[in-house]
Amino acid sequence: MNQSTWIWQHPDWPRFTWQAEPLAPLLRACGTAQGRLLGMLGAVDGDSEAQSSLDVMLQNIITSSAIEGEQLNVGSVRSSLAKRLGVVEQGRTTARSEGLAELLLDTTQAHQQPLSLERLFTWHRWLFPNDDSLFSRPLLIGTLRGDEPMQVVSGRIDRPTVHFEAPPRAGLDQQLEEFLAWFEASRADSNLDPFLRAGVAHFWFVTLHPFDDGNGRLTRAITDLALAQGETQAIRFYAMSSSILEDRAGYYRILEASQKGSLDITAWLQWFLATLLKALEQALARIDRVLAKARFWQAHGNQGLLPEQIKVLNRLLDGGERGFEHGISAGQYQAVAKVSKATATRHLSYLLETGCVVRLPGGGRSTRYQVNTATKSR
Repeated sequence: MNQSTWIWQHPDWPRFTWQAEPLAPLLRACGTAQGRLLGMLGAVDGDSEAQSSLDVMLQNIITSSAIEGEQLNVGSVRSSLAKRLGVVEQGRTTARSEGLAELLLDTTQAHQQPLSLERLFTWHRWLFPNDDSLFSRPLLIGTLRGDEPMQVVSGRIDRPTVHFEAPPRAGLDQQLEEFLAWFEASRADSNLDPFLRAGVAHFWFVTLHPFDDGNGRLTRAITDLALAQGETQAIRFYAMSSSILEDRAGYYRILEASQKGSLDITAWLQWFLATLLKALEQALARIDRVLAKARFWQAHGNQGLLPEQIKVLNRLLDGGERGFEHGISAGQYQAVAKVSKATATRHLSYLLETGCVVRLPGGGRSTRYQVNTATKSR
């Protein structure tokens, strides 16, 4: 037999196989992390839960597009999501942001609905409410791609890196039908772990690449749908696309290697599960901050703090890039609170006296303060 060039040219395609032993530790870790996440969510109040869900869904949409090199209008997407989640926020929306919000909510909230070809076409139309692609010809929207060869590329438009070539258009309808039939039937397969099912679905659909454009985003939407079907609540609080974006080069490397390999996709599933675990761990850290923030204000909310002090404390409690991971100085407090140097010093002294913050080691101009989540108010 001639050496196969692409995985879909193997005679047994798409009968995937994998080795259970190297995947078992990752499956256990993902299951444990998901269970911890669900347990923590039970302690989050309704308002915080809605805000956290909004933040994660926004992150999912933004990063899924960023993987493809597209920068979205964050404000518009956030406004479209907020409107649908019942979170009161003001902002302008666009046809693009409305479609992206519809797509994500359909995958995570309408997960019981079957994944049909018509549903995929609807998703594709939501992705491209206007033909704003970079194609030199009109984009085929809401229908399968044409007869031209489909290459999966990344990088600059003028110097793309070709990772693999998708199956030809001839026979694509039948292959897609086979995928959709498997996707529905596998929901009831008790022998197939839901995390593995999501990984197989991701790899299978991205290999088919059935549309002119948007295949990566639709692949990740299908992954979200599979994960939501496996556990309906947790998916709203972690963004796997964000973890994929953090290792975008690794993502394309493992896809390319797997496309040129055998039908044993163990290596791909290892990468997928490790990336999923990272997303779950990030969600755990985020929810932990939410709970710590709630505990802090329960302890210190009755101390008559000024709006400027509350603003700075919330920045410290929220953490992240804007949260002053290594504490805040008097100068930084002055900039964030928009107060004078003397007022900043006075505010910090009061926060220190009431136990809202603690002084970190160091002194003089290098003195820094960190929010105190370990003590109760006086």
